[in-house]
Amino acid sequence: MSTLTQEKLFSRKVIKNKPFKNRYVVAPMTRISAEQDGRANDTMEKYYERFAKGGFGAIISEGIYLDERYSQGYDDQPGLATEDHIEAWKPVVDAVHKHDSLMIAQLMHAGGQAQGNAYTDETISASNVPPKGEQLGFYGGSGPFKTPKAMTQHDIEQVKDAFVQSAVRAKQAGFDGVEIHGANGYLLDQFLTDYINHREDQYGGSKENRLRIILEIIQEIRDAVGSNYIVGIRISQIKVADPNHKWAEGENEAEYIFSQLGQSSLDYIHVTDGDANKPAFGENTRTLAQAAKDFGDLPVIANGQLGDPDKAEALLKEDQADLVSLGTSALANPDLPNKVKKGMELNVFNFEKILLPQAKVKELELEMEIVQS
Repeated sequence: MSTLTQEKLFSRKVIKNKPFKNRYVVAPMTRISAEQDGRANDTMEKYYERFAKGGFGAIISEGIYLDERYSQGYDDQPGLATEDHIEAWKPVVDAVHKHDSLMIAQLMHAGGQAQGNAYTDETISASNVPPKGEQLGFYGGSGPFKTPKAMTQHDIEQVKDAFVQSAVRAKQAGFDGVEIHGANGYLLDQFLTDYINHREDQYGGSKENRLRIILEIIQEIRDAVGSNYIVGIRISQIKVADPNHKWAEGENEAEYIFSQLGQSSLDYIHVTDGDANKPAFGENTRTLAQAAKDFGDLPVIANGQLGDPDKAEALLKEDQADLVSLGTSALANPDLPNKVKKGMELNVFNFEKILLPQAKVKELELEMEIVQS
């Protein structure tokens, strides 16, 4: 139970003329409960609306694939690649908006970390280097990741266009903004990662070159959606298959990455770490959120074990972040903001209760939906 007055958590925040009624955001979490062709469905509508009813100021969708080529990462992942996808998302977004919450689409290209794609058996990445570790069993994968095809210049142009067209579709579907997924080991993070990116052209080698594709995608999306539409990005050091990864140059690399993002046309930076309150680059260094805030000079969403409202409030009061996003805490407490307001006890996340066999997803009542984070 909270012991402090949550003044910051329940204050409004405006980004690009869009009011966040409080500082609580639902983090993007992979669910793999869409239709096989990538259309959103009633199960997803109920899932997202439940958070909106529960008082969250904004909801960021699960990662949405971009095209009918290489971007899909998991079987039954939703897409924003077709007109049918646009129409399927509209009732989901409308259900969230009914409760005065914002809805942001996270645009994702899995790259070499893909383990289920309805359109191809091949994967692509910055170089022909597979991700570390193994595919995730609870997302339907097994064994090591495939060795991806190194992307050509033509592939890069296609990927950039896929991000742009998907952002336009998100706007048509009624989303309040888009978040570019540049974190957790997916394609854009593969370009940023020195041990994966072995390219010798303008997209490889130096940190300046490795960040180039991200900056180009940001600008091309901005040109397509206009100046009044929210465009954010999610960035991390950690990866799905390499949770201990750190940037080679530590805080110096963070300064470069975040300062460049801050000079772009982005509206916010969303960072995720194992614990948002711990130093991100070694002893006596900044947290990842503080680095983004100091060097990026943009609104920052912090993610990483911030379910305790006192912990989240302190982070905001210390000006390390402007909003906090919750994953497992939101799964355990879809009405967490409402509970905190009332001083109610919060449920503790139980992995076994939340993660259930995918085959049962259509049969379960809302309280027992499969949610895979």
